[in-house]
Amino acid sequence: MRTELVIPGLPCRDLDDVLPFYAALGFDVTYRQERPNPYAVVRRGGIELHFFSIPEFDPVNSMGSVCILVPDTGALHSAFAAGLRAAFGKLPVSGIPRMTRPRHRQGTPAGLTVVDPGGNWLRISRHADDGDEPAASQGRLARVVAAAARQADSRGDESAGIRVLENGLARHADAPPVQRLPALVYLAELRFRTGEREAAATLLAEVGALELSAADREALATDLATAAELAADLDSLDPDS
Repeated sequence: MRTELVIPGLPCRDLDDVLPFYAALGFDVTYRQERPNPYAVVRRGGIELHFFSIPEFDPVNSMGSVCILVPDTGALHSAFAAGLRAAFGKLPVSGIPRMTRPRHRQGTPAGLTVVDPGGNWLRISRHADDGDEPAASQGRLARVVAAAARQADSRGDESAGIRVLENGLARHADAPPVQRLPALVYLAELRFRTGEREAAATLLAEVGALELSAADREALATDLATAAELAADLDSLDPDS
C-alpha cells in the first residue's frame, strides 16, 4: 500500500548553479531537461528535490524552504562537509551557499541548515527528536547557545545570535571553561560569518587559552574541531600567511 509522498519544487537562477553543489553533497541527478523549461531532479537516499530555473531569479530574495527529517544529523553533516571540501576546497559557512553545524535550537528541532546556491533553505533535523533544549547538566550557557542558534541558524539573523551569545557570556562569566567554550566557538563562527575576522581570531585565541582537562577535551571534541577549522579558514584568508 502506497502512502502519501511530497516532493518540493525549488527555484534557482540556473540549473548549473545548483546541480554541482548537490553533487558535492552526494546527490545524484536523476533527471534533467532544458526544454520547454529547464528542470532537474536530484536524489540522495530518501531525499528528492526538484528544481526549476528562472533567469531573473535572485537567490538573495529566495523564500524556498523545505524540512527534512533524517536518522542522524551528525552523520549527514559529516558526509556533506567531506563532499563540499573535496569539491570546493572548504566548507562554506557564510553567504550563499552555506551550511551550519548540527546544534540544539531553542523552540525548533535540533539540527542543521543548508542554504543552496539558489538561496533555498534545507532545514534538516532528526526523526523523533528527544527534545529541543540542552540538558540541564550542560549549564545555562548551553541554553544561550540554543537561543542564539534559533536566531542565527534557523532565522539567518547572525547579528541577533551574536547579541544573545555576548549577553549570555557576560551574564554567566563565572561559568567553567567546559561550558564557556561552545559559546565562544559559536560566537567566533558567527563573527566569521559576518566578515569580522579580527573579532573571530580574538575569540579563538580566548578558546585556546582555556584550561581544559583531558576529559573536557574529549567531551568538547566537536567544538574544538570547529575552532581548528575556523582558525584554518582565517589563516587561508590572511594575505600574510
